[in-house]
Amino acid sequence: MPEGEGLGPQRHRPGAATPLSLLERVRANDPDAWRRLVELYRPLVLFWCGRAGLNADDAEDAAQGVFAAASAGLAGFHRDRPGDTFRGWLRSVTRTQILLHFRRNKNRPRAEGGSGAWRKLQGVADPLPTPDEREETEVGRLYRRAVEQVRAEFQDRTWQAFWMTAVEGRDPAAVAESLGVTTAAVRQAKSRVLRRLKQEMGELLS
Repeated sequence: MPEGEGLGPQRHRPGAATPLSLLERVRANDPDAWRRLVELYRPLVLFWCGRAGLNADDAEDAAQGVFAAASAGLAGFHRDRPGDTFRGWLRSVTRTQILLHFRRNKNRPRAEGGSGAWRKLQGVADPLPTPDEREETEVGRLYRRAVEQVRAEFQDRTWQAFWMTAVEGRDPAAVAESLGVTTAAVRQAKSRVLRRLKQEMGELLS
């Protein structure tokens, strides 16, 4: 059986025009792309807000401010230096919005911890704790959400081959046997999806 046989076609074929990445479409004011970006990152922004001590209602308000500020300032995001990432940039936007929230409410604190939490925050530059295992878990969920955003572009068996090897970590030979295809076809399916994910998300996940 030739490589890839039995896994079916995909929408983006070699030789076709390279589609714009999600971030490029957001910068071009594509409303659907913006909706997808917010859907991708909103849970992580809410997580950051919760880590900084905001209750659920205040976290929702702060998240709205984060995405409004991100929309207005997206042109200022560049990867000019090693280590520059979209996630790092969005974290800094979130940090600013959290500090603004506390400053606006310093006389009537609503965040978890009350006025004591506000006094503590006044003495530090960054209200967000150092990333830890919980944040890494949330980042892992971010990657899963990103993966699911390209799901519709692939046929079921291609997706299964990718998911079982790349996400579940199963042995390609065992996956090939369960799907009735060659091991080479499984590896090719995994490569196709990962390539498309990188093409679509690009700067958003690196």
